[in-house]
Amino acid sequence: MADAVTEVTFPSAGSYRLWVRTRDWVAPRKAPGAPGKFQVLIDGRPVEEVFGTKGADWHWHDGGMVTVPERATIALHDLTGFEGRCEAILFCKDPRFEPVNDVKSLDAFRRELLGVSATPEDGGAFDLVVVGGGLAGTCAAISAARQGLTVALVQDRPVLGGNGSSEVRVWPEGVTRAEPFPHVGDIVEEILPDFVRKGATMFAGKTAEYFDDDLKIRVVRAEPRITLLIEHRVNAVDTADGRIVTVVAESIRGGRRTKLRGRFFADCTGDAVVGYLAGADYEFAVGSNMGMTNWWRPMDAADEKHVLACECKDKDALTAAFKEGNTGQPFPRCPWALDLSDKPFPGRKNFTAQWPGNGLYEHNETLGNLGGWFWGSGFDKNPVEDVERIRDNNFRAMYGAWDALKNVDKLYPNHRLGWAAYIAGKRESRRLMGDIVLSADDFRQWKQWEDKAFPCSWHIDVHSPHPDYAKDLAGMEFISRATDGEGFRYKGVYWALYRTLYSRNITNLFMAGRDISVTKEGLGPVRVMRTCGMMVEVVGKAAALCARKETTPRGVYEAHLASLHELMRLPGSHRQG
Repeated sequence: MADAVTEVTFPSAGSYRLWVRTRDWVAPRKAPGAPGKFQVLIDGRPVEEVFGTKGADWHWHDGGMVTVPERATIALHDLTGFEGRCEAILFCKDPRFEPVNDVKSLDAFRRELLGVSATPEDGGAFDLVVVGGGLAGTCAAISAARQGLTVALVQDRPVLGGNGSSEVRVWPEGVTRAEPFPHVGDIVEEILPDFVRKGATMFAGKTAEYFDDDLKIRVVRAEPRITLLIEHRVNAVDTADGRIVTVVAESIRGGRRTKLRGRFFADCTGDAVVGYLAGADYEFAVGSNMGMTNWWRPMDAADEKHVLACECKDKDALTAAFKEGNTGQPFPRCPWALDLSDKPFPGRKNFTAQWPGNGLYEHNETLGNLGGWFWGSGFDKNPVEDVERIRDNNFRAMYGAWDALKNVDKLYPNHRLGWAAYIAGKRESRRLMGDIVLSADDFRQWKQWEDKAFPCSWHIDVHSPHPDYAKDLAGMEFISRATDGEGFRYKGVYWALYRTLYSRNITNLFMAGRDISVTKEGLGPVRVMRTCGMMVEVVGKAAALCARKETTPRGVYEAHLASLHELMRLPGSHRQG
């Protein structure tokens, strides 16, 4: 990887003690090799200490005493190409000083050094504050703004779309525009690329243009009533009398904090962050969840089309090598990865995936079993607190599989890893409880509801670790199986109910996405992205009724359900006032 470089002006030239906040990302599994090794360069000269070599947890790695001029170029120099980690670099005049590691104390320490206030700035008041900018949160903001509400949309990534963005690349599934409310889904389709709207059948993990991050941003910014806070994460909530009053959003780059006041709030975070911090009733049991996937895709360096479409950071060098006829792609042994040298996995001969047609590689059935939905881990982990380690196990599985194919099986000499998601796609996390908790049996028994709100078409799709890996890789399983067949299908498009979309104990909180009021098994049919987006088209309209009628989300069901259904019959492009 190329060096990360910045210019630094020091208070004075001289000797400083260097501290680097980092970790050895394979140390939690006691794996050898420290693949995330890197150096710190001062004006091009490496510090003697090598970093990323110790510690399972984030910590300050002592780099010893260094000499710096008043102005210097500081660089991080990668030594392996395998996911080096560096959170911060600290130069201390006092050689006896040791920086704090406790998170709260560290936060205060950072703010003091950077001159960033812990007191949030006033970000204004809004009719609806939407937290989470996946497909769900994006559609919520658009829907509410077109109903005349002032909206704040808070997203902690640099792009919108969540799992449906170029960072994660999960293909949006779910039937939209179903009867009796054929306009529910208009906004979802509006923010998807044109070839998707026209019914293209594609699989996840494709190149970035298939997910068109810019389109989502353009549509949101075209709505004058939406204030977009990109790269901000909500990490504090103020409540009073069973309702949310404000949320605090912190910039993920500079640490500046902004307080947003709202009449109503929509938790579209997937992890139910707002509801959890507000004290909303929720369910989630760590130990048997559906896991998380980091998609990945091989590419053929001997195929000009693959080289031209490559998203690799060394694309120029790869293109030049292709023109010179140098297409061989060696890959190092990875003793720190999952050792799959003698184990079966999808993509290896004589082992196929559950649905082998769902691969990423169009022209090779075996390679098509690599990097797809069934590659995932973290089934026994907490998807909030352990997210980095879950993602890292996915990396170890990916590199272990590629090592085995390239160096043990001696396959694919001209192939390389062309792209891998560094943000994991989550399937399951906390679920906030509403007035009704929708179950899978409701789908099976075709239970009907008066407060129809959004159509579901995905099967009762619940993932679990593949049993073939339970013995040798217990706790590190990296292939999942999905529920399928009799008992996990239902009659057709099923209209789920509005009462799953608001909190039963926080009176002004909506929720949409995979954190709605369903059982664990009931999450299976509702969690795909088009379906999540339709939920919040309805939430935006319900929030507008709350504002106009001076009622609560529950009050919409109790007294204004007919009005909600009238709004659901309007086109998604309809604007109120």
